[in-house]
Amino acid sequence: MKRVLLAYFSRPGENYYYGDRTDLKVGNTEVLAKKIADRIACDTYRIQAADPYPHDYDATVQRNVREQDTDARPAIEGRLPSLDGYDVILLASPIWSERAPMIMTTFTEALDFRDKAVHPVTTYAMSGLGTTERDYAASCPGATVAEGLAVRGEEVNDGDTEVQAWLRRIGLPAR
Repeated sequence: MKRVLLAYFSRPGENYYYGDRTDLKVGNTEVLAKKIADRIACDTYRIQAADPYPHDYDATVQRNVREQDTDARPAIEGRLPSLDGYDVILLASPIWSERAPMIMTTFTEALDFRDKAVHPVTTYAMSGLGTTERDYAASCPGATVAEGLAVRGEEVNDGDTEVQAWLRRIGLPAR
């Protein structure tokens, strides 16, 4: 049986919602990560920024643009997990400006993903998986970047069928 780690970054607060804004107590990616974790045997690790992202959507967008433009590596709060013993790593995050937030690169560059299957998991407004496949291939040398899952943020609460079908396709049967 494959050992699976689900590592996710999610931001609650003011979020994009069909061209408008909505306030989320739980971020979309955390909702999606919970749907996955409820269906398979896996360990979870929540990636949290040492300097939390703002509650305000526009302020978060501005910070993200700065981080992407400067190729920043935002610090992660707490201790990183060991990947020893895991076969499959699910890397879940939102897509911001066509990419995963730069904190995901901080995470991937800090760990050894050799001989692991890496599956990107994203919530998005317009960009699907964005550039995650290419980015993780670059920042996880020696890993196999495999089929990802992208769920529109506004539709994450209704994503059960999509999650179940994806888990079946990638060979992670529901418990």
